[in-house]
Amino acid sequence: MNALVALCHFCELHGPRTLFCTEALHPPSPSPSSQAGAPGCRSLPASHPGFMSIDDETGIRFLSHQHPRQPQLFSVVRQACVRSLSCEVCPGREGPIFFGDEQHGFVFSHTFFIKDSLARGFQRWYSIVMVAMDRIYLINSWPFLLRHLRLTIQSLQSTALKVFDNEQGVCPQRAVRMNSVFSPAVFPHQRSGNAARSLTSLTQHPNLWASLHSSFSWLLKACGSRLTEKLLEGAPTEDTLVLIERQTEQEEEMSCWEGAEGGAAKSQRHQSESELGHDFLYDDAKLDELPGPKFRSLRHLRQVLGAAEFRQLVWHVLMGNQVIWRGADPGLIQSAFTVLKSLLPVGCVRSVPYSAQYEEAYKCNFLGLSPDVPIPTHVSSSEFSVLVDVTSEKSCQISAMGEDDISSLYQYTISSANTQPTDRGPTLLNKLEVALSNENLSVEVVSHCLLCLKEEWMNKVKVLFKFSKVDGRGREDTQKVLALLGATGPGEEDNVRLLKFWMTGLSKTYKSHLMTAVRSETQARSF
Repeated sequence: MNALVALCHFCELHGPRTLFCTEALHPPSPSPSSQAGAPGCRSLPASHPGFMSIDDETGIRFLSHQHPRQPQLFSVVRQACVRSLSCEVCPGREGPIFFGDEQHGFVFSHTFFIKDSLARGFQRWYSIVMVAMDRIYLINSWPFLLRHLRLTIQSLQSTALKVFDNEQGVCPQRAVRMNSVFSPAVFPHQRSGNAARSLTSLTQHPNLWASLHSSFSWLLKACGSRLTEKLLEGAPTEDTLVLIERQTEQEEEMSCWEGAEGGAAKSQRHQSESELGHDFLYDDAKLDELPGPKFRSLRHLRQVLGAAEFRQLVWHVLMGNQVIWRGADPGLIQSAFTVLKSLLPVGCVRSVPYSAQYEEAYKCNFLGLSPDVPIPTHVSSSEFSVLVDVTSEKSCQISAMGEDDISSLYQYTISSANTQPTDRGPTLLNKLEVALSNENLSVEVVSHCLLCLKEEWMNKVKVLFKFSKVDGRGREDTQKVLALLGATGPGEEDNVRLLKFWMTGLSKTYKSHLMTAVRSETQARSF
């Protein structure tokens, strides 16, 4: 990421000044810029070489000094410093704000106060700014930057507060100032000595600048690697859009939790809930990390359960019913969910991998339970749920058994109150079973077949959503569209249920785009 981080200070004598700046450099490097100033406006002496860290993976050097080494960046950082401590301030004068333009760059700024027993109002004003030319990248990094900069700021404030309390205990400045004689003529001279206190003096931190260099260098590296550009062939899929939206929501929620009172405890609780309730993805790497015997693929699951039981289970998955697995092996249950979740769009997956209590269907459609958890009567008697009980077949050493012996280790009992036939449809399931039963097709080929089937039916979902929800067409017209999409005929009821369920997995981005396009079209017609 082409950006730099700077610590700025509002000096009572000289105004806004840049104290410390960290940037990522590629050789060759120009000579550093210099600017004279009082001790309170400086971090490192002019003779100090600065701090440098090298990223072994990329070879990028992170260099910290009073000012940027490149002269053209000096004015950019200088302007960001002045604006962050004067006109571009959030309400209350403490907190984050975003400003900038294409010419001078875009700035994420976080202003804050540091306690000083000798300062006017007993505090001094600082800001940390990140300057970059990429506006979108900086905005997308807002939750990440806010979360980590707050940690740095809180560390500085807490350290300075201890020094402030000690100084006030020795010589309370409030009483001294009330008893001193005020003279307008000598006031500037009285203030000049106090105005020169450096941040090192305020915090009594012997390695303050080295510590800030480490923090700023890590921030630049982490912020640059957390978001990467990928070459997409065509428009992004719905799964990609949903994943981006969920990642953004989780980062924003985490920032809100950490910013609230008692943020540390709440953040920890929120993280555990997030891990429990939003575990919607398990890639192949995570599947391999699961301990003990596990299901490796849909074909393996079909071989273990049997063709009829497998079809019944997958039918419930595709219809959006709650799928409950109950057993003593969390790794086995998670592996089953991993392969079953590949049948659905990401937006349709709500998973609780393993729980000690039952969770309602509106919270999750994949639920793993320990063997002693009872199933509520309204769930066991519902046609919109299916239960898979996993019990040990016989006592044996699991570690000595191979993954292919998973059928001999456990017994699987599938039960559901559903009375509808599951052997007619949906069409996607019929095609998938043909691919799974064809032993000439490898697991990888079957996975690609499933991916193509999902994209085909997701496109049908988009057409149906646009036609029925956005345009508001009637039932008769909707039936014609279903026939055009190939969703009628044998298994029509199951196809329609699948389409309606998958409609809930559409991304907010797609829905918003459709609604905006319809409103624009309506306004154009009105004129």
